[in-house]
Amino acid sequence: MERAGGEVAGLDEAGRGPVLGPMVLCGVVVDGRGLEEMRRMGVRDSKLLPPARRERLASLILSLCRRAEVVELQPAEIDACLERGINLNELEAREFARILNVLKPRVAYLDSPDPRPDLFRRRLGRYLKAEVELVVENSADRRYTVVGAASILAKVRRDARLAELKKKYGELGSGYSHDPLTINFLRRWVEKHGDLPPFARRSWETCRRLREASP
Repeated sequence: MERAGGEVAGLDEAGRGPVLGPMVLCGVVVDGRGLEEMRRMGVRDSKLLPPARRERLASLILSLCRRAEVVELQPAEIDACLERGINLNELEAREFARILNVLKPRVAYLDSPDPRPDLFRRRLGRYLKAEVELVVENSADRRYTVVGAASILAKVRRDARLAELKKKYGELGSGYSHDPLTINFLRRWVEKHGDLPPFARRSWETCRRLREASP
């Protein structure tokens, strides 16, 4: 549980692993009263909530948080970073630090993508300009309500972007490589256009295999 008293920030992401669509990172700042209300309303890790519940809670979170910041990283930007040797952990650290530099909280709780949170904390430190006390842990989205709040906003934003793609291009599944709908969509697209769609992460192994298999 977060420390009592004062404002705290929580940061999390959605869409780190999919082959389609953006990765969304979010940070929220909440005071003690808002945090208690979020707990009462059942705010928690977005992965533990059905989509309709996430949508309702997202509106509540936005009404309760003092400040919020969302960053969307499009597939082309992710690919470009990976090509330059910037891995996903480094990319997340850079963008989370950018969010923290805007929000300027006193204390921030973050969900570490690295199995060694101390390494991720050091990555953050390379980009952080604001004076922030960092609490960086694995599974922080399940331990801290404020991180759960950030995870919900990030997930709802990513889902909205995926819905926009589906409306424009048709059924493309969840966007994850393990989803047959996603793989079928990509395969048909490559067969028709001779290349991957602009919202695919070309550096993912799934995309490389499909391009190599294309006649």
